[in-house]
Amino acid sequence: MKRKELRWSLSLLLLLTGLAAASALSLGTGEVPVRMGDLPRILADRECPEYGILAYIRIPRTLLGLATGGSLGLAGAILQGIYRNPLVEPYTLGISGGASLGVTFAITTGLHLVNILFLPLAGFAGAFATIFLVYALSLGRGGVSVNRMLLIGVMISFISSSLMMFFMSVTSAENIHGIVFWIMGSLNESNGAMIAAMIVLSLTGLGAAYLFATPLNALRLGEERAAHLGFDTNGVIRILFIITSLLTGACIAVAGVIGFVGLVIPHITRLWTGSDYRILLAASFLSGSIFLILCDVAARCVISPNELPVGVITGVAGGVTFILLLSEVRRKELQSKKL
Repeated sequence: MKRKELRWSLSLLLLLTGLAAASALSLGTGEVPVRMGDLPRILADRECPEYGILAYIRIPRTLLGLATGGSLGLAGAILQGIYRNPLVEPYTLGISGGASLGVTFAITTGLHLVNILFLPLAGFAGAFATIFLVYALSLGRGGVSVNRMLLIGVMISFISSSLMMFFMSVTSAENIHGIVFWIMGSLNESNGAMIAAMIVLSLTGLGAAYLFATPLNALRLGEERAAHLGFDTNGVIRILFIITSLLTGACIAVAGVIGFVGLVIPHITRLWTGSDYRILLAASFLSGSIFLILCDVAARCVISPNELPVGVITGVAGGVTFILLLSEVRRKELQSKKL
């Protein structure tokens, strides 16, 4: 037991070091390079030209990347445990489709011009409406059916996409550009209150998830066996579903649709740390933060001085990584069969 705890501590220490390094790279990289040794001097001098770049652009982006990447990684790890399926991610349940539909409606009707906060609020409202609909339609006599929830989420995602295409077909080209750019995801959010709320929500979600680490380990055996061990599986699934949905909805509302983080990160972390949720939850949170911050750095540098949406980088990097992982797993399975 002590050996396992030591290994977990070293893993978390390594991830924290990686997060610090990724954050330092994010703060120092850009059109105006900033050395780490100059940070205290720059932040202490408001008249310094680099102060505005750090205080209003890079620090908010880094903090938002930390909170959003961590939340998506955490949500993906929880949902993959509930469904016992490594291919499930937060957007599988149609949450991204609902949020995107809400934002599309706000842009096409001009609500975002009334108040800039209407855009994230519309995204969160769309995500929350989808959450409620998926959960309500998944209820049966025996409680919540996770398989039915997955199928309903996929169907709602298709319906949302069709409605989005309808709204986009009847709106202006300028609105279409705004919708597409938002869907691709971005960490370019300067509202301090929204960033602070995202950080608090992500850390609260991590703490709340740890209250259910033992039930999640039990759910790995299946719902029936977990129930035989004395856990209220329906209640646990219901609460975890609410936690992951709120985290995902908030991420989409603030940063747009950023794919593959919730799919790839828990999968890679599980291969490294194991499937015990006492370590997997924190490791997935930290790994997701590191991954998204590094992807944001790449999005700023690939076509500098222009900038790519971070969702483009996460999609390419995550997709290629996942294909390589599946190929490696397949290769090991073939080798084991030959032996």
